[in-house]
Amino acid sequence: MSYPPKHHQDNDKNHIIEVIKAYPLATLISIKNNKPFISHLPLILNNDKLIGHIDKNNPQAELLANNSPITVIFSGPQCYISPSIYEGDSQLPTWNYIKVHIEGKVIAINDKNALKQSLIGMTQFLESPEHKYVLEADNPKMALYLDYIAMFEIEITGWEGKFKLSQDKQKTNFIAAKNMLIESTKKNIEEFLKKLL
Repeated sequence: MSYPPKHHQDNDKNHIIEVIKAYPLATLISIKNNKPFISHLPLILNNDKLIGHIDKNNPQAELLANNSPITVIFSGPQCYISPSIYEGDSQLPTWNYIKVHIEGKVIAINDKNALKQSLIGMTQFLESPEHKYVLEADNPKMALYLDYIAMFEIEITGWEGKFKLSQDKQKTNFIAAKNMLIESTKKNIEEFLKKLL
């Protein structure tokens, strides 16, 4: 039995890459002595490898080396889908989402210059055009923190796209679900941040 169903699987590498680029904050899961270690870190895709940095005080840091296995999850937009948006009355409530699961092996990069260049490159990638901040190589604050940051790369051994977007519905209902996902994502973020902050 295939799970999730075929119509909720999207293993088109280009689609997966777009999710990673648009939603780079990843959930990293490592296992040691049957105990999961989980961190949330931005990762950048470079030549089919994921590049990241972690605080050396993070307990998971020691597991991000030596070809250790790792699972990485990237989360795209998600929302509840009400049957009220569909034509007809035969649908049930559901939850739509976009997720990417990556399996890989982690290698530590113990090179301070490579770490510095990687931090600069990641900042450049993540900066939006209107901000235009540039992390300079001689930034004194970055120099102070280099000894406390570990760089790693993940060699990808498996990609899985889990795109549950009401693809099994008729076209008008599929479009309605897509529009609800777009609108709910914008609205929910704004309302949530107003409550929280």
